[in-house]
Amino acid sequence: MSNLKNLALSATVSATALMAAGSASAVEIEYWQYFFEARVTAMEQLIENFEAANPDITVKMTHFPYADYRTKVAAAVPAGEGPDVVQLFYGWLNDYMDAELIQPLPTDVFPPARIEAEFFPMVGAMERDGAYMALPTAVRSLALFYNERLFEEAGIDGPPETLDELVETAKALTKRDGAGNVTQVGLTTGMTGQDHHWFREVLTRQHGSTPYTDDYQTVTYNDEGGLAALNFYTGLQSEHGVTVTGFMDEAQAAFKAGRAGMHIDGSFRIGALNNTRGLKWGVAELPAGPTGIRSNYSSYWVNAITTKAEGERYEAAVKFMDYITSDEAMQIWLDTVGELPAKPSVGMTEANANDPVFGPFIRGLEYAHTTIFADESAQRGALVDMVQRIELEGQDPAESLATAAAADQAILDAYYNR
Repeated sequence: MSNLKNLALSATVSATALMAAGSASAVEIEYWQYFFEARVTAMEQLIENFEAANPDITVKMTHFPYADYRTKVAAAVPAGEGPDVVQLFYGWLNDYMDAELIQPLPTDVFPPARIEAEFFPMVGAMERDGAYMALPTAVRSLALFYNERLFEEAGIDGPPETLDELVETAKALTKRDGAGNVTQVGLTTGMTGQDHHWFREVLTRQHGSTPYTDDYQTVTYNDEGGLAALNFYTGLQSEHGVTVTGFMDEAQAAFKAGRAGMHIDGSFRIGALNNTRGLKWGVAELPAGPTGIRSNYSSYWVNAITTKAEGERYEAAVKFMDYITSDEAMQIWLDTVGELPAKPSVGMTEANANDPVFGPFIRGLEYAHTTIFADESAQRGALVDMVQRIELEGQDPAESLATAAAADQAILDAYYNR
């Protein structure tokens, strides 16, 4: 009996030791992102897949409302709390680096040459001093949404291919009441939405200008081409009468309500439109410019390893980063969220590139440009003010363009010359 007790005691001690060893080798990391239901659902699937392949690693996801997100991250990481892997908008990279919130990705796992060969070119904005600071699972571009019912009602066969066709199509879709007030816009407009990107990276290039020098540190749109782009944009309302800036307060709200024939927006809008009852819509690539030039704007949210991650948590974070930037993860993100794969190997498959909804956005990535912002909010504000001075104060477009360019340059100088 004594021997049995000893054996039982020995077995208990061995089991306890094994459990202790197992818990010692296990590691938990935290992943933070802002709350957007489809993004949360996609990440839950990715975490489940990752944990199944890495049973010694647990990933805890935390999400916050978008309005609180940056503040939460900025407070948590310096205190040694919060995420080991964090999602951030690409335009925030400089701020996160300056605050020492994130650390470079290890070049043995994320060699720059491989990243440059495998990812869409806009991801190069994440490189600093021979290493990448962050990488995306998905990217975004712009496209033209159009209301198929309104097109059919107006006898329009399909979406416009050029800017000239865009104007003529918008004229056919615009409606007014007996007093001449616009009740349905042919095309939504508003610099507070995606139009500041459309003007900066698309219209300026299509009219023979560029928004900035290649390093995005010097404004170059205050020229003949930039003025032509601005005149085209403001002329949609003042000359052609096919739009009203801020119609129904928000451009996307007007389109969702069936009160706009066309609407330029990002691929992230797909989910919301899919959930809008009674709305029948299609997507087309952005119209080409006067000389056939196509251009687009691309943006993305990236994942980065924070400075909180050390030791075992750092190694686990690297593994997690490697998985959530894999081809498998990108396809899951596309299917669940509707955002575009960050690699041509996934995005440019025949099925994805020719998809009636995703396809126009994916094809747009081939000629897209990614603005490197010093301060995205302030630089957007410079263009918002530019249009308001023309439409509300009657300022000469050339003068307003020059003022906007000077304000934009001051923002860049304040950042890069500090």
